[in-house]
Amino acid sequence: MSTFILKVKTKTGQFVLDNLTSSSTLSHLKQNVSPKVSIPVSNIVIMTGYPPKPISDNNQNITLSEAGIKSGDTIIIQETKNSVPAPIPNNDQKLSKHHTDQPNIDGGILMRQIVPADNSCLFTSIGFVLSGKVDATCGTYMRKIIADELANEEDTYCEAILGRPNAEYRDWIKKPDSWGGAVEIAVLSKYYGIEIAVVDTANSVINRFGEDKNYEHRMFLIYDGIHYDPLYRESLQADGQIQTLFPKSNEKVLFEAEELAKEAKSSKQFTDVNRFSLRCLVCRKELTGQSEAQEHAVNTGHTNFGEIAS
Repeated sequence: MSTFILKVKTKTGQFVLDNLTSSSTLSHLKQNVSPKVSIPVSNIVIMTGYPPKPISDNNQNITLSEAGIKSGDTIIIQETKNSVPAPIPNNDQKLSKHHTDQPNIDGGILMRQIVPADNSCLFTSIGFVLSGKVDATCGTYMRKIIADELANEEDTYCEAILGRPNAEYRDWIKKPDSWGGAVEIAVLSKYYGIEIAVVDTANSVINRFGEDKNYEHRMFLIYDGIHYDPLYRESLQADGQIQTLFPKSNEKVLFEAEELAKEAKSSKQFTDVNRFSLRCLVCRKELTGQSEAQEHAVNTGHTNFGEIAS
């Protein structure tokens, strides 16, 4: 069973729901949201998409999947004063719990999920954590999220932080050949309300984005100096269950990730940023290491690079 997570935005703030599944109904969703936003179930309006549109209240028993709501989506909750009779809860219908609450996963193994090395590996990795599957197309969606969030926080993400004007950076990150890094991780951590712990195998450290926030959950990515992959825990039982999202209170998995970083460094499972091969995607010149890439960017103004597969 893979993680199913929704980001919920309201007029008073935002939070993450992680105790539903794709087969949960709209009624289940409203019942979960209602106590968090202090809005009666009968007055809740769910909006999705871009631009946001309300989901019809004609059939509250359709599943989230049938309503077009996927794991990783953002939904907007609004209140209507036109009250309609609230559905009667079925006590026999138990909501599926997120599998981070299942103790059998604690005996599993922390593993690495390989994602394509296509300049969008960061976004594909985060998409895997949110949906439980490798989907290389989620990069386009996440790039737009980042551009929109940067536009909303121009004072925070100024030229001194981004290395170029905010508007120019927004245009750059929306291009499919632009790499994501610390800025993008920080933005997505805040957007999804999840701490993102990056296991840096080159330096044997874990960089934690959103560590100072009161987020309930943490995801793990592993980074070798060039490429990102997600980490997940696989059950030792033959039930096919994986865990991609962990409670922040789970210090055990944090320790396991630290050990993984040390092991990866000792076995040299990282990319030497001074020796890897790059190609400028503007003029097609081949370069070696980040120093040559930085010098080329200064001399030519070209800032789009891609790794040359060995």
